[in-house]
Amino acid sequence: MPRRLVDLSVPMMAGIASDPPGLGPQIDYVDHDAGARDFERIFGIPVDKQLEGKGAAVERMVMTTHSGTHMDAPWHYHPTMDNGKPAWRIDDIPLEWCIGRGVKLDFRHLPDGHVVTAAEVEAELKRIGHDLQPGDIVLVNTRAGARYGQDDYVSAGCGMGREATLWLTARGMRVCGIDAWSWDPPLASQMARIKETGDWSLFWEGHKAGAETVYCHMEKLGNLEALPATGFEVICFPVNVKAASAGWVRPVAVIDD
Repeated sequence: MPRRLVDLSVPMMAGIASDPPGLGPQIDYVDHDAGARDFERIFGIPVDKQLEGKGAAVERMVMTTHSGTHMDAPWHYHPTMDNGKPAWRIDDIPLEWCIGRGVKLDFRHLPDGHVVTAAEVEAELKRIGHDLQPGDIVLVNTRAGARYGQDDYVSAGCGMGREATLWLTARGMRVCGIDAWSWDPPLASQMARIKETGDWSLFWEGHKAGAETVYCHMEKLGNLEALPATGFEVICFPVNVKAASAGWVRPVAVIDD
């Protein structure tokens, strides 16, 4: 049976609105001429002895493990997970978790800043006719996905709260992802709710649910609108960064056509 791959990552780029001010990646593109000079300086290979006087192109980058499409480990959320156990780093994540049956929840119609509830997750699963099973990888499609790189990206889209996150993990979900900047709703909307209610437990409540359970989420996914609701597999291995809170990932959906 023919298979089709859908890239679920976004391009890592400098100079676009992919993160709050000051947090975006910086990329220095070193061309072949500079590479030739580096070969001469480091290894003693004269520039005129290199093919057409050209060396190797490389890129120097300043970024975090949360730049671009990435997977957060429980250590990012809190020092402990699952009610007091030491939180896993990204190199502790079982690779078996990173391959699974995919399911897409389409919440593009929900307003920016909305906190998705367990009831809304359950209703969406019922709408698409999917019985959530342990090991399913849940992908959340929001309005933010279409705004990547635009000035409103960081403030766009709905997000997942504590209740919805715990509802999913209680049913065996271990890996999930969202096409917004954060698994939680945008920070500005979180702060507005906190100011209105005085309830500081609303801050980062989806992330902080990881203190009560065990799960990993991906952020800044792309192309979720190209996926069906079900009928695909997700492969999403994070880069092995020693003891890190996250790892870059290039997830793909495998669709049997």
